[in-house]
Amino acid sequence: MNYLEKLLDGVEVEWKALGEVIKLEKGKQLNKDLLSDDGVYPAYNGGISYSGFTNSYNYNENTIIISQGGASAGFINFVKSKFYANAHCYVVLPKIEKVRNRYVYHFLKLNQEKLTNNQHGAGIPALRKSEIIGIQIPIPPLEVQEEIVRILDTFTELTAELTAELTAELNTRKKQYNYYRDQLLTSEDGEVEWKPLGDIANIKNGKDWKKLESGNIPVYGSGGVMGYVDTYAYDKPTVLIPRKGSITNIFYLETPFWNVDTIYYTEIDTDQIVPKFFYYYIKVIDLMALDTGSGRPSLTQAILNRIQIPIPPLEEQARIIAILDKFDALTKSITEGLPREIELRQKQYEYYRDLLLSFPKPEIDT
Repeated sequence: MNYLEKLLDGVEVEWKALGEVIKLEKGKQLNKDLLSDDGVYPAYNGGISYSGFTNSYNYNENTIIISQGGASAGFINFVKSKFYANAHCYVVLPKIEKVRNRYVYHFLKLNQEKLTNNQHGAGIPALRKSEIIGIQIPIPPLEVQEEIVRILDTFTELTAELTAELTAELNTRKKQYNYYRDQLLTSEDGEVEWKPLGDIANIKNGKDWKKLESGNIPVYGSGGVMGYVDTYAYDKPTVLIPRKGSITNIFYLETPFWNVDTIYYTEIDTDQIVPKFFYYYIKVIDLMALDTGSGRPSLTQAILNRIQIPIPPLEEQARIIAILDKFDALTKSITEGLPREIELRQKQYEYYRDLLLSFPKPEIDT
């Protein structure tokens, strides 16, 4: 006998259409001029999160809302503070006392994918009221609902706590990394020669890739990897510096690649500077201050070539790289681990939610 069977041993579960146990209201249009960063109450307009703040509210705290319009139509949220529900937001209000509000929330989350799949409209997607109020909801005794809510809320709280802890840890590691990077790369102690970038590296333009055959060589633009081709532009350690667009998006590569005309690659004089040391130092520079674009950010070779680069002895460069690599690896491990941990906790919540809310439906006589 599983936990649900033990929980329901000897009790009856009633099934009703959701419209019989909740009242579904639609929010009211709020003028954008009434939104501000200084408002007291969050305003929800159908999105996954609030769209701003306002100084008035039309619903009390601890209320379920459902996105009515837009790409997120069908998304279920639970607002713990007073809030303003805008026109693209459904508000779920209790109608009968024998159904706990938080129980309804978890049941709706169980049906969220079904609701989002029932969006209609050729332009802006929307969700009809009928798609919500027609769902059949199981109604066990209140003490059973409360136990289910207790268990599922525990998983929700654990996920929130873990997310907060890992995010705080990640921010701390990033601050430590940035501090030590800046200290190591800007220190004037010891034997350091400064040279213009053009004296230690040749900046090379990218080329079109559309006529190349598909392969396993990555193609880089200012935003990152754009595709894969069968040949390469360069195959030695290099630093890619955007020419247009996301000009602070610097890449360090040690394997073959192709680059398009929105990003430069560099032929680095390794007798003077270790490529990765060059990469770490470029990351310290405020490249936005060198922007020459009137609209889209841009960097010219002439401006980049004038950047002054410190050239400590090669063994000192290697020492600095080793330290920064350790901080970088630690930061990356947390950055990559955070979404995995959150996904794991979410899957645990969904597993127990599905288990606890999968009540057997009564057989219908034919």
